[in-house]
Amino acid sequence: MKENFNKKLLFGTIIGVVTPILVLPLLIYLLSMSKGIGFDIVWEQILNNNMNTSKYLSLSMIVNLLWFYYFLNREMYHYTRGVILGMICFAPYMIYIYFIQ
Repeated sequence: MKENFNKKLLFGTIIGVVTPILVLPLLIYLLSMSKGIGFDIVWEQILNNNMNTSKYLSLSMIVNLLWFYYFLNREMYHYTRGVILGMICFAPYMIYIYFIQ
């Protein structure tokens, strides 16, 4: 049982949680450039509307697929499981936005 919980799994989980949060501003910047609107205006629209926040956060989680396949191809399965666990950490927020609000 101790083998299932180790530093590699924790590191993969941190990668799975932090990467979408870091990619979200880049995604919003690209969205604002494509619409020809200022970044701060789009950022405020996304922060004020939780459905938009949830959609763009889900879109930024696609970047985790790069980490997933990178670790999977190098047979680093603990990191791979950590990335999946990191993505699952966003599930309660998504469920809250879609079904409760």
